[in-house]
Amino acid sequence: MGYQAQFRVWRGDDTGGDFVDYRVDVEEGEVVLDIIHRLQATQAGDMAVRWNCKAGKCGSCSAEINGRPRLMCMTRMSTFEETDTITVSPIRTFPVIRDLVTDVEFNYVKAREVPSFAPPTDLEPGEYRMSQVDVERSQEFRKCIECYLCQNTCHVVRDHEENKPEFAGPRYLMRIAELDMHPLDVRNRKEDAQEDHGLGYCNITKCCTEVCPEHIKITDNALIPMKERVVDRKYDPLVWLGKKIFKRQELEAQEARTATGRTSLDHPGPGNGSSLDADRIGPVEQGEPRGAAQA
Repeated sequence: MGYQAQFRVWRGDDTGGDFVDYRVDVEEGEVVLDIIHRLQATQAGDMAVRWNCKAGKCGSCSAEINGRPRLMCMTRMSTFEETDTITVSPIRTFPVIRDLVTDVEFNYVKAREVPSFAPPTDLEPGEYRMSQVDVERSQEFRKCIECYLCQNTCHVVRDHEENKPEFAGPRYLMRIAELDMHPLDVRNRKEDAQEDHGLGYCNITKCCTEVCPEHIKITDNALIPMKERVVDRKYDPLVWLGKKIFKRQELEAQEARTATGRTSLDHPGPGNGSSLDADRIGPVEQGEPRGAAQA
């Protein structure tokens, strides 16, 4: 049975705007996107809204409904009371273009910054082999429809615009975690995540998981395991000790090269400035007496 609902829809553009009140008919079984389309057809023909499939698979109709990031096509009107006032506003993290449409270019920029799959150089396409358990491990992450609700709700960029250059957001940190789990990917994804994509900014509040329409456990299955692997690599005492030892050996070798000018046995380097021929460094000619050196 139908009824009339009270809607408040944000109208405006990048210069500003405000909520506009509408009374609109609601029929049984409808979703919020149906009501927005009815408003376009009957009361607000110039209202801008982005949508495509209306089946929860394209991720286009992201909005904030009563302050919560959701897909309009997956939010049923039956979840509200008939007396409720329903507010619909654009996702807050990204710049408004007009009405409910936002500029999500930030996400495409971050997608291009993630290095693609890097297989071993000695394998040709068609020679890749991996076990089923490795396939299943990252399969969950492939369900992402790129609605960017997780990006929108993440407070690291939602409340701090200045973090956007350094932080990729949960969607693309999840992509890096997926590649790091791939048994044939040879790139150091842990260093990428920490140094280039801002994994350290994430404080695992799980807000990205809560709003995901595909119910991907972004925090538990991607971000936390990635953080653990980064910590293991960066702060493991054995790894730390090994780096110290090798670094010391490299420094000692560099100091020796600097002191003598010698770079290798085949390329002894320049003279050391001594006035004595015996102290000059140079290749010994075949048959030359052992004590003599090239001036």
